[in-house]
Amino acid sequence: MRIALGVEYAGAPYCGWQSQAGGCGVQDFLENAIKHIAERSVRTHAAGRTDTGVHAMMQIVHFESEAARPDSAWVRGVNAFLPDSIRVLWAKNVDEAFHARFSATQRSYQYLLVNSATAPAIKAQQAGWYHLPLNVSAMQEGVSYLQGEHDFSAFRASECQAKSPIKNLQVASIKAHGEFVIFNFSASAFLQHQVRNMVGALVYVGNGKHPPEIIKNLLEQKDRALSPPTFSPSGLYLTGVAYDAKFGLPNTQRALTLI
Repeated sequence: MRIALGVEYAGAPYCGWQSQAGGCGVQDFLENAIKHIAERSVRTHAAGRTDTGVHAMMQIVHFESEAARPDSAWVRGVNAFLPDSIRVLWAKNVDEAFHARFSATQRSYQYLLVNSATAPAIKAQQAGWYHLPLNVSAMQEGVSYLQGEHDFSAFRASECQAKSPIKNLQVASIKAHGEFVIFNFSASAFLQHQVRNMVGALVYVGNGKHPPEIIKNLLEQKDRALSPPTFSPSGLYLTGVAYDAKFGLPNTQRALTLI
């Protein structure tokens, strides 16, 4: 049988989602915990591979198991063997046509930035930080150029293995809440480091180093070497993955909330 899980994790202690030889990936810890309940090794498949230090409010995972267990066992039972920074939120037996990665129709990310003179203590590993005042209005103008279908080569990591740099951003927006700035991005798929590279460029718009139109120019030039540096992974969150309603999954979207 195929089991789907909704998983939350704080990425700071891990070397990203993907399993590593040293066992430092979120996938390593999750598979080890599932093994205790399934009573045999399993291989998990995720909606997307998050990088080192990147968090997930809602990562979707599936695996195969011959063990008949109630959904509660795949939640409370697995959580009993996980570190505090990883939690299974829900579990559901799904049709074999479902695939956490290939069935996904949209992925959503948010980036949380603290804009203050002093680096945050409580959110030190939970948010990005920029020390100088940012012009959010200019950033909002800049982010508007990213919405729609473009060649995002200027925002692509050099080691990115995606077949095409062309992606369609359905959502690209910025909101400010006091000292917090939240970036929102949704697309069917993203390039490696794309969100962090877009945030880095938008911060350079906010600090006045570039006008908002630089975002449009970077898209047209398609050259990563001309773009500002990649921003910190600490503020990046995978917040949701969309699927066809026919799969009957529980809630697969969770937005950041600020206290």
